[in-house]
Amino acid sequence: MRVRPHGVGPFVLSGERSVPLSTKFRRSRVCLLPVLAALGCSTTPVVPSSTGPAALPAASSKAPLPANVPEKEPTAMTSTFDAAALKAELVTRHGEAQRARIERGVEQVAAMWRPEDGDLAAFAREQFLSDPNALDATFQRLERLFEQLDGHLYEIGRELQWYTDLDLGPLLPVEPLVAAYDPAAHVTTDLFRARVGFVVLLNFPLTTLAERVEQGPSWTRRQWAETRLAGRFNQRVPAEIEQASSRAIAAANLYIAEYNIWMHHLVDAQGRRPFPKGLRLISHWNLRDELKGDYSDAATGALKQRMIVQVMERIITQTIPAAVIDNPRLDWDPFTNTVTVAPPQTVEADAPARTTKPDASPEPDTRYTHLLATFHAARQADPYVPVAPTRIARSFELGRELPEARVRALLTQVLESPLVPRVAKEIEARLGRKLEPQDLWYSGFNPGGKRKESELDALTRKRYPTAEAFAKDLPRILQGMGFTKAKAAWLAERIRVDASRGAGHAQPALRRGDFPRLRTRVEKGGMDYKGYNIAVHELGHNVEQVFSLYGVDHTLLAGVPNNAFTEALAFVFQSRDLELLGLGKPDAASERERVLGELWQTWERAGIALVDMSVWHWMYAHPDATPVQLREAVVGIAREVWNQYFAPVLGGEGSTLLAVYSHMISYPLYLPDYPLGHLIAFQIEEHLKRKGPLGAEFERMATYGSVTPDQWMIHATGAPVSAEPLIRAAEAALSR
Repeated sequence: MRVRPHGVGPFVLSGERSVPLSTKFRRSRVCLLPVLAALGCSTTPVVPSSTGPAALPAASSKAPLPANVPEKEPTAMTSTFDAAALKAELVTRHGEAQRARIERGVEQVAAMWRPEDGDLAAFAREQFLSDPNALDATFQRLERLFEQLDGHLYEIGRELQWYTDLDLGPLLPVEPLVAAYDPAAHVTTDLFRARVGFVVLLNFPLTTLAERVEQGPSWTRRQWAETRLAGRFNQRVPAEIEQASSRAIAAANLYIAEYNIWMHHLVDAQGRRPFPKGLRLISHWNLRDELKGDYSDAATGALKQRMIVQVMERIITQTIPAAVIDNPRLDWDPFTNTVTVAPPQTVEADAPARTTKPDASPEPDTRYTHLLATFHAARQADPYVPVAPTRIARSFELGRELPEARVRALLTQVLESPLVPRVAKEIEARLGRKLEPQDLWYSGFNPGGKRKESELDALTRKRYPTAEAFAKDLPRILQGMGFTKAKAAWLAERIRVDASRGAGHAQPALRRGDFPRLRTRVEKGGMDYKGYNIAVHELGHNVEQVFSLYGVDHTLLAGVPNNAFTEALAFVFQSRDLELLGLGKPDAASERERVLGELWQTWERAGIALVDMSVWHWMYAHPDATPVQLREAVVGIAREVWNQYFAPVLGGEGSTLLAVYSHMISYPLYLPDYPLGHLIAFQIEEHLKRKGPLGAEFERMATYGSVTPDQWMIHATGAPVSAEPLIRAAEAALSR
């Protein structure tokens, strides 16, 4: 989803990684009489329906799973409405030159109007604007008001999630409930009830994706802003359904944020503890990044990697003992799945209070209970969005503005590339062995992969003992990225840094005067390299967010086309993390490594995206599935994709690793943005090599705003979104 105030809701950018805080439009109940007065509308109150916000459940130490909201078909427009007569009357009053606008506007309003909204014809007579000056004033006023409305509501939502998002100690029982409350769930409902939404639909055009793709390049910036203004009213989902979705996602977010493994308490049959004391890793981000770092450990790296793979498989198949999750008081052998009491001398001094009963009972499919909850909540909106009647369609057609078929074709082009086995042969030669499933995350192409993680940890912990220390270093970091001293200072003043409870994320601002927030994990000993690497990535998101809000000409166009683009711009930052630490600059050899690493990483992420997409298609085909059935389906889909594309390269027939990403559980259909982001980032990097410098070009790209993906890319790099630049560069690199 986009980060922009024209109706696509605020989202968290998580891990590497931008991730929707919700995957829907976010709204709130607000007093709209001043808005109506400003528009010249009648201020007679509209009687609200009897349906109020869903009641919050009883207090619990965990965020609750939402109750299913009963499906309701939207009420049809009253049959007494004569559309043809109204159109003819308005054309007679306003002139033939207004016919196209009148016909389109009346049809747009009629599609959303319900009997309880009152007399449509009377409303249209009063609110259709043919005077260009009145239309222009209405547009300008709405743009300003919606920026303030969206921005302040987003800030309220951020405050409500303050304690669940940040590392501020144990949660009080009430805090997950507060975080699950969506103060913006009623905004669109209220704007329709107050008829503000209908004013927009009557006077500004809704467009199809085909129209935006075909005609958008010739539109003025004002036309694009009008399109985004109308687009926030292209669906009318009841507030109780919006709130149910917020509760489901908040519950899943908290489940993931607290899913830690204390690594010192992983043991094998010989009683070996290969991981250091105090190492607490969140799934999946830190587990994967630890696996990457273990390539530099010649002594125990292979053992640690295989152990992490086994942990991941246990999480996916839900055979992990529930008692060992976030529990340093129990030891666990993930190979035999046995649980024992941890010897007292091995337990960390800051160990949380947890059970000491060595219970090997598996986690009761909680992972898939949450996934089903997000599915059921999202599905309730389907009848209310006829232009995109499934969550899948909304994700691609409305969210990414890229058809699913095109995204799937891009993923398949990478997955089936004959260059991947050639890269694998080079990795095998470096490792001196046949590849195994853990080599899905081979890090040797990354300069950091050639250094011991402990050395990098020592460096980053010394430099950044706290989140505040990282914030103070932002001006230097940004100058190192190629921004002028003045621009670096300007950006740093508009970014706030916090210590995250989870892996880390970036939160945007939706109004000028508010500022994006960078969150990353900072352990008690300081920011380790994993946290630093994530922080640099999130900084890329934040810089994009500042430019695309403060530098765009219309706030209705704030943001970028979709999450893949903000991911791409963040990847541009992340790839320079070691350079920012003073650990070398790129040369011809490192450029070759970068290209091969990009192909390998894009291949991996194309696989996890394909699994995510396939799981959602399966859920729609089996809407009454149980968590057990869903778990079996996810495992089967992951194995099928692995066997088709990955087993021929990595072995491990039947591996489920492609289903480990936590986004699948808490951020519906987000994962396709990662491989798309890598493809886009590569195109941007190729452009920067030709044009540069990074600072000025980054600003030029990020301030273009939220247009269609190909139009943005053509403006940024001269070519539409494509996998060809990466594939061509990889072939050239392999030939050297």
